[in-house]
Amino acid sequence: MPFPDLTPETAPPGSRRAMEAVTERLGYRPAAIARLAASPHALDGFLKISAIFESCSLDPLSREVLIMTVAARNDCHVCVAMHTAKLTSLDADPALIAALRSPGSPTLPDERLDAVRRFTLEVIASAGAVDDAALRDFLAYGYSERNALDVVLGIGAYTLSTLANRLTGAPVDAQLAAHA
Repeated sequence: MPFPDLTPETAPPGSRRAMEAVTERLGYRPAAIARLAASPHALDGFLKISAIFESCSLDPLSREVLIMTVAARNDCHVCVAMHTAKLTSLDADPALIAALRSPGSPTLPDERLDAVRRFTLEVIASAGAVDDAALRDFLAYGYSERNALDVVLGIGAYTLSTLANRLTGAPVDAQLAAHA
């Protein structure tokens, strides 16, 4: 694999500060970060856009449903494990987690969260050109136009992450193995 796990000593200078900050925040250096660090711009971009997404108008469970939808769709085992752990820490229903981990699952056990999943998939499938019925369906569950745009933000952030993880062959870290 041409993407080694970089350290702050071996990474490009532009990646070092971000790598150290992630390591300090999490208590370990994820392999996905160690490999993404080969591009200081990609690393910085992902960390910034994911932080912005974390503070958007979607509630924490809706954000995680979006992330898991993108991760399962893009077959990113790293993001599936990491966000299974996050959902578990949010005390999400185990049936919800199991359904999100199966991209072929017809519906989620929570109708409102399923609206996020369906809308996320429709935005991806239509490259953003969702029809009025899909948008109305999403809004009918109490979401707003602002939330719809934040779905696009989340898709962007986690498309970057999932594709980079797959490109670099990032493995699931030992800290997340129980959620793989």
